[in-house]
Amino acid sequence: MSINDLPIVNATLNGLCAVLLLTGRTYIKKKNRIAHRRFMIAAFSVSVIFLISYITYHSFHGVTKFQGPEWARWLYFSILGSHTILAVVIVPLVIITLSRGLRERFDKHRRIARWTYPIWMYVSVTGVIVYLMLYQIFV
Repeated sequence: MSINDLPIVNATLNGLCAVLLLTGRTYIKKKNRIAHRRFMIAAFSVSVIFLISYITYHSFHGVTKFQGPEWARWLYFSILGSHTILAVVIVPLVIITLSRGLRERFDKHRRIARWTYPIWMYVSVTGVIVYLMLYQIFV
């Protein structure tokens, strides 16, 4: 594996995180706290691995320019912009939400999780979309 393989690894980690989040949410809806906890810890772990891989790639590779047609630029940069802003916002939200859940402060956990989950899901899914637009669709 080389540094050039990391974008697909990162997209895969983002997609896996989305699946883990969705599965974890499904389990808590079924009142299965143990499975919910395991899937959310797994989503957090995958996100940490993603962040390490993302920083590694961009440390060596730098910026990748969007090569798509002019008509697609506004869409790409709209998605990338919202993804980037929310990716920064989600870090403390995830840490707080996970911490409250692990400390069994379920009242506070639920209050913040209703914000954390959709933002985290959005960041995970748009991460895959950004990859597809940058490395697959418009090459």
